[in-house]
Amino acid sequence: MLKVEGASAGYGRMTVLRDIDLEIPAGSITLVLGPNGAGKTTLLRMLSRMIRLQSGSLTLDGASLATISTEDASRKGIRHVLEGHRVFPGLTVEDNIRLGQIGLPRPRRLSTDEVCDRAYQVFPILGDKRRDMARSLSGGQQQMLALAQAWSSQPRFLLCDEPSLGVAQSLVPDILEFLKGRAGEGMGVILVEQLIDQPLAVADSLVVIKQGRIVAQGSREVMPHRDELVEMMLG
Repeated sequence: MLKVEGASAGYGRMTVLRDIDLEIPAGSITLVLGPNGAGKTTLLRMLSRMIRLQSGSLTLDGASLATISTEDASRKGIRHVLEGHRVFPGLTVEDNIRLGQIGLPRPRRLSTDEVCDRAYQVFPILGDKRRDMARSLSGGQQQMLALAQAWSSQPRFLLCDEPSLGVAQSLVPDILEFLKGRAGEGMGVILVEQLIDQPLAVADSLVVIKQGRIVAQGSREVMPHRDELVEMMLG
């Protein structure tokens, strides 16, 4: 369980998030919605320790994460897939996947064949292009590669910042199905999106952020209808 209580965070003296209370269980997908500038990306940066807490607490299974570094958060199993298909363009697809295991304790590392084969099973197109440079991939394929790289570290929680951005709509279902499969294996997924319909179909719970505050949260079943969510976000 990732748990946030009374948290505020931002950049320098600027506060973006205020009084955030949130519980994110393993084995589920939490969808974070909100208009541009609401604080969605800042929330992920706070959870992955890219920015500091200004107040409040952040814990993983009861242990404080408030003062640890991004590297230590990654070692504890919190991996952040940044917006914009962040891969190493001058390396091959296979080398990008292997890099995801850097920093893992040796007992947790998988063999190169095992970690790559897992990725190719869920994203066959990456297997077809394993020797190609990452820069030659389409935007959607690069997003798949970024997810495969993060997954190779065997994270407990995967933070995904708008994985559908710049991706052909035909590939979005494959990406969401990948996330759903990982949640089914026990990994916690925090998914920030601008899209509503397709992510909503795979989410277990929803969080709506507006002007740096959570204005609604709960299981998918108890959250407002789609049209009400749109009005809540934009109205």
